[in-house]
Amino acid sequence: MAEQDWLSERFAEHQDRLRAVAYRMLGSPGEAEDAVQEAWLRVGRADTGQVENPGGWLTTIVARVCLNMLEARRTRREESAGALPPEPAGPHVSLHPPGQAGPEDEALLADSVGVALMVVLDTLTPAERLAFVLHDVFAVSFGEIGAIIDRSPAAARQLASRARRRVQGAASTSDAARSAKRDIVEAFLAASRSGDFAALLELLDPDVVVGEIRGYHAAATFFAGRAQAARLALVDGVPAAVWSHLGRPKAVFTFTVNDGKITRIDIGTDPDRLRDLDIVILAAGDKERP
Repeated sequence: MAEQDWLSERFAEHQDRLRAVAYRMLGSPGEAEDAVQEAWLRVGRADTGQVENPGGWLTTIVARVCLNMLEARRTRREESAGALPPEPAGPHVSLHPPGQAGPEDEALLADSVGVALMVVLDTLTPAERLAFVLHDVFAVSFGEIGAIIDRSPAAARQLASRARRRVQGAASTSDAARSAKRDIVEAFLAASRSGDFAALLELLDPDVVVGEIRGYHAAATFFAGRAQAARLALVDGVPAAVWSHLGRPKAVFTFTVNDGKITRIDIGTDPDRLRDLDIVILAAGDKERP
């Protein structure tokens, strides 16, 4: 009984970090929660007599669970030829245990890891993803990572290095596109609020699709004067718009942009889906990352 109490206390102590590891590994809050629960089941069956570093031991267990889930996901995708990979989504999870990262560290991670990570991680192999996330985001040693994936420390280092190059490459090529899209969304909201029909037509592709609405004249008519309460936001790291009521998001507007024109606007209102989104409200005209 005393051992079970000790396990419960250690698990509760490290649970926020374990959930953060799982979320960054899997990109989904639901799957992250499943991984943490599965890890707890494994912890309850484990022999803790030789455990000297409970935090590292628990992180290893969660990482192995996540690796299995990533490999199963990859298998499902290979069996579903042509299916698009699911988009990672979820509420913001701190990348570090409380008190171990200052604003400068968080800003650096946002630039080099945050948005680019969500874009690129699904293209990595499970082993690459695990090595990169554990080492670059959570500072786990390559020796520990190698033990998790049954590779040498040198091999784990190579996996992380390969993944890092791809993430950094995505960051350098996607910043300009994200900035341009942000400008377009901000301009769309301004035109919609002011009822500037001509400006809306200029921003919309002639064949734009908004639900059942087709064509830029119909879409401009629909949106003219209607975005008074919508706010510019990052939704899962991508420029979008959010309408909230009493501080709670009620609708999310996501934009598809091609060649500088809005080709599609999707409006999401499902409460369960909205709760799973990482929504950061932005100040209009503010070009700094939140």
